[in-house]
Amino acid sequence: MNRILGTAAGVVALGVGGIGYASVVERNWFALRRFTVPVLAPGTAPLRILQISDLHLVPRQRRRIEWVRGLAALSPDLVVNSGDNLAALDAVPGALHAMEPLFAFPGVFVMGSNDYYAPVPKNPARYLTRRHAEAPPGLVHLPTEDLRAGMRDGGWVDLDNVRTTITVGGAAVELVGTDDAHIRNDRYAEVAGSASDAVAVTIGVTHAPYQRVLDPMAADGARLLIAGHTHGGQLALPFYGALVTNCDLPTDRAKGVSRWWPGAGSTPSSAAPPDAAWLHVSAGLGTSPYAPVRFACRPEATLLTLVPRDA
Repeated sequence: MNRILGTAAGVVALGVGGIGYASVVERNWFALRRFTVPVLAPGTAPLRILQISDLHLVPRQRRRIEWVRGLAALSPDLVVNSGDNLAALDAVPGALHAMEPLFAFPGVFVMGSNDYYAPVPKNPARYLTRRHAEAPPGLVHLPTEDLRAGMRDGGWVDLDNVRTTITVGGAAVELVGTDDAHIRNDRYAEVAGSASDAVAVTIGVTHAPYQRVLDPMAADGARLLIAGHTHGGQLALPFYGALVTNCDLPTDRAKGVSRWWPGAGSTPSSAAPPDAAWLHVSAGLGTSPYAPVRFACRPEATLLTLVPRDA
């Protein structure tokens, strides 16, 4: 009996320790990921893209705000904000303060559901079911237009259901984006079209990487697709990875760089055709204030160095 009680106590202690690590240490252990992606037209000088995603900010999170401000030291050629910046009604000033040093660089942004609606308590087990995309009752509207205006005033381009071309590091870059597919605000059909041959690269940007957005972007010739939303699974298993993505993206693409082509969601990564797009999904920097834990999935921003592809 003493041995059983001792074992049970050990298990409880281990569980408490794990929860403490996930809620105190790892969720504040910010990482900068770096990837090199061969997507540029031959002869183009390398371009560096800084992606920030899923801040889920409340004003008291000074450590996160200051860490994001420090990313300006990287001097990126382009900043991509892939949405879900807010987690409270009064979070817009803090979010804009976090991004303020990055307004010195060209930037684009799309919105996520948590730029429109405040998070609410809900059963986390829903993420393991097909009901993950259902909106809970009692949604509170956030000051979305204040956030949008602040980023536009900072010089960034709103890519919500928009296609445009900008100059980045001396090269013409075509960008096409959608509003958040998780709440069905995406309207890719309105901005669809073949990728331009007159630019260094065409990049697709969306918050939630649903296949109905990724597939047509890749089919139209976007060579790089950028998204967030998944939190990399948020609670992952060591040596296994994410259990869920909170959308229809396969879990083996929950974060980091992979290949994507129309139909990739139902075929193995090893089947990628030579002209497949590159997909980068950020695990993001924050969490819902009602689930402030991460395990085996550190919060992150990403520096993508784009280099020429093979001719």
